[in-house]
Amino acid sequence: MKTLNVAVVGSGPAGLYTAEALIKQGAALDPPCTVLVDVLDRLPTPYGLVRYGVAPDHKSIKSIADYLRGVLEHEGVRFIGGVHLGDDVTRADLLSCYDAVVYATGAMRDRRLGIPGEDVPGSIAATDFVNWYCGHPDVDPDRFVLDAESVAVIGVGNVAVDVARILIRDPEELRETDVSQPVLDVLLDSKVREVHVIGRRGPAHAKFTTKELRELGELAGVDVVVGEGEAELDAFDATGESSRLATQDRHVRGNYTVISDWAARIPAGAARRLILRFWLSPAEVHGTEQVEALTVERTRLDADGRLVGTGEYEKLPVQMVLRSVGYQSVPLPGVPFDDRANIVPNADGRVIGPDGEPLPGEYVAGWLKRGPTGVIGTNKSDAAQTVRGLLADLAGGPGPDDVQLPRAGLLRLPEPAAATEAELIEAAAGHAWSERFNTLLAERGIRPVGYSDWLKIETAEKELAAALGRGARVKLSSRADIHAACGLVADNPLGWGPDTKAPAEPGS
Repeated sequence: MKTLNVAVVGSGPAGLYTAEALIKQGAALDPPCTVLVDVLDRLPTPYGLVRYGVAPDHKSIKSIADYLRGVLEHEGVRFIGGVHLGDDVTRADLLSCYDAVVYATGAMRDRRLGIPGEDVPGSIAATDFVNWYCGHPDVDPDRFVLDAESVAVIGVGNVAVDVARILIRDPEELRETDVSQPVLDVLLDSKVREVHVIGRRGPAHAKFTTKELRELGELAGVDVVVGEGEAELDAFDATGESSRLATQDRHVRGNYTVISDWAARIPAGAARRLILRFWLSPAEVHGTEQVEALTVERTRLDADGRLVGTGEYEKLPVQMVLRSVGYQSVPLPGVPFDDRANIVPNADGRVIGPDGEPLPGEYVAGWLKRGPTGVIGTNKSDAAQTVRGLLADLAGGPGPDDVQLPRAGLLRLPEPAAATEAELIEAAAGHAWSERFNTLLAERGIRPVGYSDWLKIETAEKELAAALGRGARVKLSSRADIHAACGLVADNPLGWGPDTKAPAEPGS
């Protein structure tokens, strides 16, 4: 039985779906291939976007973590947290220790608006704000003080909806979620009473999902208002495309039904107000020490379908601006990167070198592979495609003329089975071969955070929730608290000293 040792860089959905696909597809080959997967992450906690990118009040989406947990707990998968590609280990290190490496680090940076005043204090990337309210260990829980009464959120996608909802909803409703206590305290003291959600195009072009959009209209104590005349499909579209989409596209039709209903409502005089604005492009952020206003320009689609400015400007008196106009991946040290597309150049997941040829043993999955498109579940089929190529290259199949494996979701994780003595010896040898990575970390004084450490973090968060009388769990609010929960040394985040013996298994 052939054994492959694979490193997956990134423990978010893309990385863990990749680990799952490696084990499932490997077992389905004829003959079967055992795949042992080390999932690396620079953070001490797994799940990536599911933990640090999904709003705390979206429990149904966060339940994906329960599914991903099953992947991490498979005997062929190890979690190696707190190890940063570039700072702790290099690309060459990984390639020397594993048969293959799959890069799956997602997209971690917001696109810029490119307008005057964008860097005025109070003009912020939505990613920073999302990381803050999701308790990301890189962000100080005291990073934000919500003393603005009016906020502009630039963008009409689900991230913009999440940001607007967290800003405008009654923070008392977040007590039963896992939002960290320092963040909840800031939200409870928030002065925000008005949020503008602004899109450059019309309601037919918005990227919201209808479910996310509908939830905004269900917030207690919030009036939802649509800019006057901006819900009219043809008012700023000379092509008629908006009307066509609202008729023929089910997604657009669902969104437009919600938006047109809001436009027809008479505000009830609620204490807080959410205003959806369309056909407006941000032109300038005003202020010196702090955001004082945002100027927007009216836009329209001309007869050729081009988005153009009309020269009509409006100045919104806001004190905070959050841009949510798309994510970008960032380059990984030493790994090829397309600076125009902001992805790792690849062919069906095989990393492409400068000469246009695939690089042996290097693969990519998720947003780093295709750009920030799709939903969390899209990463499952994306990972399956990458893994099919990896196994065709390294395990003899399936090749182009072979019967293809079932699509993502139809294969099951293999059950532990009795193996012959020869198979056990070979599998153990393969696993020991990846021990070269353990040795490398030990030689550099790096103590990785394993899955058992993560379970300690989970326990600490559940105990904190019980102590605070809040829900099932409350996120630890700092990296220091996370390390303390693992029993790591406070003044040495990696907890590795001259008298500390390296664990035999990073995940044990």
